[in-house]
Amino acid sequence: MVSIMQVDRSFIREVEERSGQRFGACFHCMACSGGCPVSDIMDYLPNQIVRMMQLGLRKEVLESRAIWVCVGCYSCVSQCPNRIHIPYMMDALRELALEEGVKIGEPDIWTFHREFLKQVDKRGRVYELEFMARYKLSTMSLFSDMGSGMKMLLNGRLELFPHTVKKLHEVRKIREVCYGKK
Repeated sequence: MVSIMQVDRSFIREVEERSGQRFGACFHCMACSGGCPVSDIMDYLPNQIVRMMQLGLRKEVLESRAIWVCVGCYSCVSQCPNRIHIPYMMDALRELALEEGVKIGEPDIWTFHREFLKQVDKRGRVYELEFMARYKLSTMSLFSDMGSGMKMLLNGRLELFPHTVKKLHEVRKIREVCYGKK
């Protein structure tokens, strides 16, 4: 149990500063969690993450699976009566976890992010066949959804050959601004 005297407020202040959100406005109505399409695969619901931050549970939050599973769909924002942007919070928490070298709660999702960004850096867009092949090799789940991939290929949903955007240097500049130089 955490007493009010033991709560470390620096964690929530840091996340508020990074995300531009004020989590004191959250009265835990759970609308964000009720509208979240991926809440069933989270270890903590979005409102629980907010509460854990309020209690100063830095380690538990940064090691959680929830911060990596959030897809940033903004369903939570549209449901929240106080318009708290949970995706901004999750982005800030992922940044902190990476900066602090915390064990990632969902390593396959981090692999997915890295492979996706490699594709964007290489071509300015994602070449799905190569992207999924690299992701599947990295996670060693080569045949887990082969049937879906074949259906997509046969239905013309996947390109056989890669395409590169015309102004790749501009896409790379955007990435550098957002993520820093390689």
